Amino acid sequence: MLTRRTVLISGLMTGAAATGATLFRPYAAMAESHGAMAGDTYKTANGEITIHPVAHASFVMETPAGVIYNDPVGGADTYADFPAPDLILITHHHGDHYDQPTLDGIWHDNVEMVANPTVFEKLPESMKAKTRSMSNGDSASARGLPIEAIPAYNTTEDRLQYHPKGRDNGYVLSVDGLRIYIAGDTEDIPEMRALSDIDIAFVPFNLPYTMDEAQAASAVAEFGPKIVYPYHYRGSDLDKFRADLSAAGGTAEVVIGSFYGQSI
Repeated sequence: MLTRRTVLISGLMTGAAATGATLFRPYAAMAESHGAMAGDTYKTANGEITIHPVAHASFVMETPAGVIYNDPVGGADTYADFPAPDLILITHHHGDHYDQPTLDGIWHDNVEMVANPTVFEKLPESMKAKTRSMSNGDSASARGLPIEAIPAYNTTEDRLQYHPKGRDNGYVLSVDGLRIYIAGDTEDIPEMRALSDIDIAFVPFNLPYTMDEAQAASAVAEFGPKIVYPYHYRGSDLDKFRADLSAAGGTAEVVIGSFYGQSI
């Protein structure tokens, strides 16, 4: 039987505290049901969530409300060791976030999906029937989870063509007392900086498509999640992000998941 060692994050005053959930950061935790598939486990109000980085912008979360796949790409075989999804989130249509053959391979009759309008329009009719299209600023629920569609866009002049304002989504999920922010592909936009009560955040930084380490660190320091997962960071400097976050007064714990075969 696997034993997890966990360390209590002190001073948690965000969504988890408000609902009586207690947030824990695991040390070298492994998902018991997936053998060698590494996962980080956090206590919630009524159970726990386990986060499994997959690759780049793709990850799986096992939660009390069901299994959530974020931006699944790479083919169905990539997800063979995981339980089937109950909910799929798609942030936008770029190939490292949306891949129709992967969706075809993991789809089943009881799954639900949330996507931005651009992806929704690309889906076959059978999938559209089980997908909620959400635009920036929309609020809805799926699998009983409140979901907010947060804008995701570029602001730097020579990057505007990658993610124009108003098209792509990030998401804030409320999962059994924890508020989880999935930024999607974005720079350090005002809507990100204005977030509050975020327990776990997934934040990208890689040029030229999103932002640099300093932008990400500045934004994270401002909106103040308890835990931040860098993701979509291929080619970026994780040590610089940590140093910039500390210099900006950020107190978030930086968790480096195995998105690129590295876990710290």
